[in-house]
Amino acid sequence: MKAMLLKEICFLEKNREPLEIADCHVPVPGEGEILIEVAACGVCHTEMDEIEGRTPPPAFPVILGHEVVGRVVEAGRGASRFEIGDRVGVGWIYSSCGRCSFCREGNDNLCRAFRATGRDANGGYAEYMKVPEDSAFLIPDSFSDTEAAPLFCAGAIGYRSLRLANIKNGQNLGLTGFGASAHLVLTMARHLYPDTPVFVFARSEKERGFARELGAAWAGDTEEESPKKLHGIIDTTPAWKPVVEAMKNLEREGRLVINAIRKEEKDKDSLLKLDYPEHLWLEKEIKSVANVARSDIAEFLELAAQIPIKPHVQEYPLEKANEALMELKERKIRGAKVLRIG
Repeated sequence: MKAMLLKEICFLEKNREPLEIADCHVPVPGEGEILIEVAACGVCHTEMDEIEGRTPPPAFPVILGHEVVGRVVEAGRGASRFEIGDRVGVGWIYSSCGRCSFCREGNDNLCRAFRATGRDANGGYAEYMKVPEDSAFLIPDSFSDTEAAPLFCAGAIGYRSLRLANIKNGQNLGLTGFGASAHLVLTMARHLYPDTPVFVFARSEKERGFARELGAAWAGDTEEESPKKLHGIIDTTPAWKPVVEAMKNLEREGRLVINAIRKEEKDKDSLLKLDYPEHLWLEKEIKSVANVARSDIAEFLELAAQIPIKPHVQEYPLEKANEALMELKERKIRGAKVLRIG
């Protein structure tokens, strides 16, 4: 099979082609696993965190990709959830122990044995991948393959972030950064909280314009002050500066939810500007989002079909994965980027 391999940690400023196309053996599904013929795989900022070593794979080479859509072509011993030919998707959660208190409570995203698709196990930048059947989900017919791919990370993690923001209908919601996840959160928020205005902060005028197209009440630069204080803000950026800037816009008792698996180190000095009276006092709080639980994916897919959510996608062939990653790095973003495979 064809696959795009990451063979070592590198920095995209110096190496614009970190992935190499290669011929690999088709994986064989083990007990409780299924084999998927991949049709599409989303390109996520987390892949850059893997490539540049902020959340490094434990072994190389590795196949990245955790927004995977494809068809079941084989089932390992004991795997019986799906029929051959079923269209399924896979997100960031590849496996968990299933026994610890977190798993038993439905918070398998916090399991100490959590393994990530495309980092701890080979992912979807390939023609085939295997996965435990419990971590695959049937895809509603209303989505094409490329539309469905971003739902499995950008959408599901956005859904978890929105829940953790803990806002009520009519309260003010902020989004800082407006890429693949945030544009889906905006659509979700307008459906779930119809009286809640959404305020968007983004560096790029194109992103701000896109936010207004999708119904944002206001869109400004990262450093701007919002017209109203915000009861909840979701940060989807890889940087620290937007975190500090967002805190000054929070209402008393407001919550900032950080939707990022890692933050880049290059602007960590921005944290020195965090001022306790201005940014944190009056019972403001910061909460991080850790991974994504299976229940998040299942619930979000149902919601996405109900709304319905139609992600804006840019398609690339598998061999153009490096190009898609560099455009993401350079913030050439309008919606989500998806690899078309097979």
